[in-house]
Order: sequence, then C-alpha cells, then structure tokens
Amino acid sequence: MKKNGTKEMKYFSSNIKFLRKRRGRTQDDVAFALGMKRPTLSGYENGIAEPGMDALVAFSGYYRIAIDTLIRVDISALSESQLSQLERGADVYIKGSKLRVLATTVNPENEENIELVSEKAKAGYRTGYADPEFISHLPAFQLPFLSPDRKYRTFQIKGDSMLPIPDGSWVTGEFLQDWNTLVNGQAYVIFTLDDGIVFKIVENLMKKHGVLRLYSLNPVYEPYDVPVQDIREIWKFVHYISAEIPEPAIPENHLLSMVARLKKDVDRLNREVHHS
Repeated sequence: MKKNGTKEMKYFSSNIKFLRKRRGRTQDDVAFALGMKRPTLSGYENGIAEPGMDALVAFSGYYRIAIDTLIRVDISALSESQLSQLERGADVYIKGSKLRVLATTVNPENEENIELVSEKAKAGYRTGYADPEFISHLPAFQLPFLSPDRKYRTFQIKGDSMLPIPDGSWVTGEFLQDWNTLVNGQAYVIFTLDDGIVFKIVENLMKKHGVLRLYSLNPVYEPYDVPVQDIREIWKFVHYISAEIPEPAIPENHLLSMVARLKKDVDRLNREVHHS
C-alpha cells in the first residue's frame, strides 16, 4: 500500500501522531488503550498501513474527534483556539457540516492575535479572508481581558444601520465555529461574498428556511434574509470601541414605527420560543 493511503485518508497518519504527542502519550500508551500492538499503531502513524472501520472508530472514541475530521482535516494546521474548540467537543463534522478552518495569526508567544479589518481592508477581505498571507498583513493587537482559548477579530462598521452604535466604530467578534449555537436577538458580524461584512441582530431560521434573518437597530432599515450557503464567517458580538458617545439619533417621524415594529418582532420571537 502506498504511503499516506487513499485521498480520503490523507491526514489520518499525521493527525493521530500529532494528537498523541500533543497529549504527551507514547505509542505503547495509545496501543495499550486501543487494544492493539505497538507495531500496528506505528504502521498507522507512518502511513504504511491503513486502518479498517473498527480501528477508525477506536481512534475516534479515544481522541473524541469525529472520523471525518481525523481523515480529512489537517489538525496540526489549526490554530490553538481552534484546537481548543475541537478538544472541547465543538467538532462540526459530528453535526454533519463542514469544518470551518479560519486563517489566523499569532504573536511571538504563540497567542492568538486580534486582527483589525478596517473599512479600507473590507474589499480585500472578500477575496483574502481564507488567505493566510492576506490575514498576516492586517494590523493586529491583544486584549488581555478576552479569553486566550477563543478567536477574536475586530471589524470597522460603516453607516447608520446600527445606531446608536456610531458610524466608524470598531466591533470585536468571537469566531463562531458551530452555527447551530446562534441565539435569536443577539448581535453578530456576518460575512458573505455578496454583501461583505455586516453587523446585525440575528434571527436563526436555518432549520426552518435555511436562512438567517438580519435586523438593524435603526428602524429605517427593513430586515432581510441571507441564505446559509452564502455565509462564510459568523462572529459573535463581544464589544465595540468608538471615539464618539452614542446618541439615539433616530428621526422623530420614525419613533412610533420603531416601537411598533420592535414590539411586533419581540412578541413573535417570544411566541416561537414558547411554542418550540
């Protein structure tokens, strides 16, 4: 059998070796735990033997990682925050969806950076969001009060759709690996190739209609739907930074329509929550 096996098994050997060393285990330790001989395990790790389904199930159970991830994803290429999510059980292959591997950067201490996507950089982000070289040229910084096990990125918002959050504010979001954890009524940064980067309140309609419904805080803007297949990244709102003090700059002639619309939306969401 050729080294590295079939295309479908492309990363299996390197992944099980990487995971074993990451956890400080010897080949004897893992072989004993899986009930196999050490030379057999060595053959799997060196890519000179290909495991059967029983062995794949055993490795998946031992490392608590989906078989699809073990054989199709280069786990060693994931960032520390992604590895941490994987080890905490956020393996989206188990949920039947595609693993979202994020291009990211780290500082000299191997800590995740928070990359800054300015208004000028947004156009390049549409084509370079998955390119490590493009991401590496973005300005980066650290915020010590944020979790080192999560991945964050900061985006500059444009326009008045999210007033009273001012135009030009910097919104920091936490990368959302599992989109099933979206919470209705919370704010997210949504990135699509067509619309680029938008900051909105989200209603999760993926299971019912395969879309996210996006709302603006400014009632002048009507909600609209975005098909899930068009979305490339979702970032959960953490905080924003602005040089301006927010003001409720809402035109008076829209106040009544705003109250009526928000009440209608809240009532509908409450009914759906109670009946779900």
